Amino acid sequence: MKSVISPGCAASEGDDAEKRLSAGDVSVKYETHDTGATAAATDDDLYSLSPAMREVMGLIARAASTRAGVLIRGEEDTGRQVVARAIHTLQNGSPGAFVAVNCAEDDSEVLGISLFGKAAWSQRRDGPPALEHVSRHGALYAALDGTIYLQSVEEAPLRVQARLARVLRDREFVLAESGEAIGFDVRPMAGVDPRFDRAVAEGRVREDLFRRLSALRIEMPPLRSRREDIPALANYFLREICASLRVPPKTLSRPALSLISALPWRGNAAELRTMLEGVATGLQDDNGIGIEDVLAHVRLDGGSAVSSGGGTLKQARARFEREYIGSVLEEHHGRMSDAAKALGIQRTNLYRKLRSLHVNGGRGRV
Repeated sequence: MKSVISPGCAASEGDDAEKRLSAGDVSVKYETHDTGATAAATDDDLYSLSPAMREVMGLIARAASTRAGVLIRGEEDTGRQVVARAIHTLQNGSPGAFVAVNCAEDDSEVLGISLFGKAAWSQRRDGPPALEHVSRHGALYAALDGTIYLQSVEEAPLRVQARLARVLRDREFVLAESGEAIGFDVRPMAGVDPRFDRAVAEGRVREDLFRRLSALRIEMPPLRSRREDIPALANYFLREICASLRVPPKTLSRPALSLISALPWRGNAAELRTMLEGVATGLQDDNGIGIEDVLAHVRLDGGSAVSSGGGTLKQARARFEREYIGSVLEEHHGRMSDAAKALGIQRTNLYRKLRSLHVNGGRGRV
C-alpha cells in the first residue's frame, strides 16, 4: 500500500501529528542492547535512531495531517505498508478502515472485482459513465472514510487504472446495488518499488492515476542505510520469535549485534527475521546468542542462510571471521585496542585470533 501527502500541509496540523507520534499513540517501546535507552517506533520496521528514519517519521507526521495521496517507494520489506498504516492510524479524527489490495497478484478481471465489487465491475455500459459504479462488496467501498493501500499499482492493467483514476478524480461514485450517488472520501496510498518512475515513463502507469497517488512521496531507506536501527530491530524480532516458540527470552551479545549491524541485509527486515528464527530455533536451550551462533546462519557475502562456498562449517566460519575481523580492523585504521573493543574480546585474544586466521593486523587483510 502507498499513500501520498501534500507538501503544503498546515504547520499546526503537522506539529500535532508529530506530538501524537512522540506521545506513543501508535508506538511501541524498545530497549537497545547497548545502552538501555528507549525510543518510539510506529511498528516493527520504524525504529528511528537513524537519520534516514527520523526523516521518514517527520514525513509520516506531515502526511497524517492531510487526506491527499501518498506514494511510498522502496525495496521489498523496507516497511512500506507499515508506514502507510502509521499514517492511517495517526490521521486526525476517527479514520475508517485500512484496506490493502495487492495489484500484482490478480488478472484484470479478478483485480477489478476485488476493487469495485462484482456487481459494479461486470456491468457493461456504452460510452464513459458520468460516475463510476462501485459495489458494497468491493475494496473501494470498504475503505470509505479510511485508506485504500495499493501494493504494486504499476502491475495493475491499464483498464483497472483508468477506472480507479476516475473514482479518485470525481470523489464520488454510484452504488451499484441502489443507484445512489455516494461521496468517496478515501485517502489513496501506494507502495511501489524503486523502478516505479521508469514504469511511469514507459506508460505502464497512467499519468492521471500517478498524479493522484503522488501528492507526497516517502522514500523508504533499505536496512543497510539505517544501521543504527538494526540492534533494536533485531532485539524486537528476537523477543517476538522467542514468544512464538514458547522458549525463554534470548539475548544477543554485543559482538553478535556488531556483526548483524555490519551485514548488508539485501532482503531487508524479512531476511533479518528469518536469520534470527534460525538462530533461535537451533538454540532453544541456550539463552545467550554469540557471534559464533550468528556466523552459523549467514553467508560469507553477508546474506542470511548457509554459504555454498564449500568446505566444512569450521572452514566456512574461519573464512567469514577472517573477512569480518579484517573489515573491523580497517574501520579502526589498524588500532588493535579499538578493534578488540568493537568485537567484544580482549586484545590478547584478538592477537591470537589473527594468528590463527593468518590475518595481517597492521593492514586488516590477509
